[in-house]
Amino acid sequence: MNRRVGFCLSDKKRKRMNLAAFAELCQTRGIEVVEIDLSQPLDLQGPFSIIVHKLSDVIVEAEHSSQSQELLANFEKHVAAHPLTVLLDPLPAMRQLLDRFVSYHIMNRLHDVMADPRICSPPYLEISTADQREIRDAVAKQQLSYPLISKTRVAHGSRSHEMALIFGEDGLCDARPPCVLQSFVNHGAVLHKVFVVGQSHFTVERPSLKNFPMGPCDRKTIFFNSHEVSKPESSSHLTALDEGTALPRPPSDEVISAMVTELRAELGMSLFGVDVIVNNETERLTVIDINIFPSYEGVPQFFSALLGHIEAVLGSTGCGL
Repeated sequence: MNRRVGFCLSDKKRKRMNLAAFAELCQTRGIEVVEIDLSQPLDLQGPFSIIVHKLSDVIVEAEHSSQSQELLANFEKHVAAHPLTVLLDPLPAMRQLLDRFVSYHIMNRLHDVMADPRICSPPYLEISTADQREIRDAVAKQQLSYPLISKTRVAHGSRSHEMALIFGEDGLCDARPPCVLQSFVNHGAVLHKVFVVGQSHFTVERPSLKNFPMGPCDRKTIFFNSHEVSKPESSSHLTALDEGTALPRPPSDEVISAMVTELRAELGMSLFGVDVIVNNETERLTVIDINIFPSYEGVPQFFSALLGHIEAVLGSTGCGL
């Protein structure tokens, strides 16, 4: 039977993941890995039992590039013509996470659906206007508390990591619409990245923003790159806690497992990441972002988990028999 898995990834993602090494591992289990070239006809590269992809670049670029539009259209045409090929993950599911206006609605719904007092997401506001009065009124109406984190609406690409910490009304002019304003939650400078692979999940600690006084103040807006701040080896002054600051307890694995189960069903995805923090005061698990096919950096079991998931999918579709 066909046990061919196509990987459609950018060169950067392929190298970071070390796809060549993963392909060798798959070969030991009788699975052929094919690196898909979108510039060539997919029918000549297939057939595929599964296509694992991260087409975020292409989807975002297709909004203003006719070449990317054509690549995406050809990919979708191939998928439509081969309904038995399993897509990890479905394109509609991925598209919703590229838009923070949509993904934050999902985070909000998660809180409502789970009805678990131990889990929440921060209050947020979608900003589509540059009118300062409108923004101020909306912040007040939504009862957002300062500081606020401003994030781009598009949740992909280098610009999506460019964020701003806004401390009062005067700083709202630093928000660049379309964007999301999210109330900042003190969390002891610790970010928990939850990486999901099929039925498995792994939690890795990363540096994060230090605590700041709650409430509006005259402090100037701080601009930062979230990727730089939260790298494993980061030593930014923004992550340095004041002496004597108490650290929150690590999140309960039971709560994380429940969150992952609910998100997996809500998103219809099996390869995603969730950024969570633990509120210093309430100790509630706070969901602050959801990511498509993340790096899985710091997860030594990633290859075995991904191979296990691929074999499970092949078995459930009959391709592994």
